[in-house]
Amino acid sequence: MIKLLLVEDDKSIVSALTEFLHTEGFFVTHASGQSAALAALAEDKFDLVLLDVSLADGNGFSVCSAIKADYGLPVIFLTASSDEYSTVTGFELGADDYISKPFRPRELVLRIKNILRLTGSGGGMIQLGDVAVDTVKGTATKNGHDLYLSALEYRLLLVFINNRGTVLSRRQLLAAIWDIAGDFVNDNTLTVYIKRLREKIENDPQNPTVIKTVRGLGYRMDI
Repeated sequence: MIKLLLVEDDKSIVSALTEFLHTEGFFVTHASGQSAALAALAEDKFDLVLLDVSLADGNGFSVCSAIKADYGLPVIFLTASSDEYSTVTGFELGADDYISKPFRPRELVLRIKNILRLTGSGGGMIQLGDVAVDTVKGTATKNGHDLYLSALEYRLLLVFINNRGTVLSRRQLLAAIWDIAGDFVNDNTLTVYIKRLREKIENDPQNPTVIKTVRGLGYRMDI
């Protein structure tokens, strides 16, 4: 059974989410704050951590730093702090995903499964041809050189990685990256960021082989 550590101090969220995750086949351990979370990590082994930014004691960013430094586990932030600073900080600390409250439980389960499928219980490297994505450090390189992806570019790349082989509509992509840039993300902005991402990861951006356009439907990552 997959073991999750839920670090959250809202009792109503803990109760509802724990019950739902149990029905989906996950074993959930709860910690309300930083001290309890670090103690749980020291005492038991987990496959993934669900982490709030605002905690009863300490903060999620500190917990995330400790998790990545000492355990290398995948981390998904679940938080009402959806401003760009918080999101960027989360990814810079190595978070594997960032979901704003309120969220749909079934979407969370899908993201958990995708991250575990891609990274395993200890995080790891994802290879996309010449491009290597380190989900622990939250970085992407091409032939050993840092691609210096922005937070939104990195999130967009993760969305494609988590849905490899699936056609994603522009509406689905907008919904997936909305919580990073808020009102600044619109259809034109999406076009710009896909263009920028292709310029960084594709050998020939005019004839992409990693992120392909599916005419009339959207985009698909096949590699």
